[in-house]
Amino acid sequence: MSRGQATAIGFSAVALWALLALFTVGSAPVPPLQLNAICFAIGGTIGLIWVGATEGFSILRRIPARVYAFGTLALFGYHFLYFTALRLAPPAEASLIAYLWPLLIVVFSGLLPGERLKPLHVLGAVIAFAGAALIVMRGGISARPEALPGYGLAFLCALLWSGYSLMSRRLGDVPTAAVAIYCLATAVLSSLAHLALEPTHWPETPMGWASVIALGLGPVGLAFYTWDIGVKRGDIQLLGTASYAAPLLSTLVLVIAGVAAASPILLLAAALIAAGAFLAALAGRSK
Repeated sequence: MSRGQATAIGFSAVALWALLALFTVGSAPVPPLQLNAICFAIGGTIGLIWVGATEGFSILRRIPARVYAFGTLALFGYHFLYFTALRLAPPAEASLIAYLWPLLIVVFSGLLPGERLKPLHVLGAVIAFAGAALIVMRGGISARPEALPGYGLAFLCALLWSGYSLMSRRLGDVPTAAVAIYCLATAVLSSLAHLALEPTHWPETPMGWASVIALGLGPVGLAFYTWDIGVKRGDIQLLGTASYAAPLLSTLVLVIAGVAAASPILLLAAALIAAGAFLAALAGRSK
């Protein structure tokens, strides 16, 4: 598999994450941690089916337990911290802080073997972040001092996911099959957290169930497998910058579905994100 092919596969995860908001809206009234548990169980199950049909389950026994612990901590920890941050701070600001992870990937990617960070990489990531900020912060800023713990947890989200992505690159020899175990372990931990912290609510309509299943198959399933391939074998700096397309694509999907209204801000945000990705790609081509 070429570097370009792996990058394209990795970006498919960003495209799938763009559907996260739409399907999450459709899954109401299922609470976040319960939704996490269901979706990661689906994602882990399809992963096991894929492993059994291709490489065989023996490959899972050769992966060290510490690798499984690392992946599970990242997947469960990110989502748990993110949901908690949204409860403690205004959702728009907390989401934007959590979405610093692509920028952190770009900045710290220079520490990886064989990678070189260039000014264009950083400039592209900052411009793309500005585009994402326009979308996330459309409701304005309502920061308040009591929300500081939520902001802190949101920043931990960014650190955790960027660290997971960068360390996955270092663990390039670990097969993507390991993600199936990450997902199943995350489903178990999410179930325990749900039982301790949330009431249980199930989807009330066929569309609700369809949304939950779609989440487990795509944004909270296949996306983690393709992201693993992308960060291990693709252009991680370009992937980091291009990840800022997720909030833009997500908003466009909501507009097309009639859930959100179109806005001129979307055009400016699209231009900024595209410009940032172009600069990152230009820097990658000049290696």
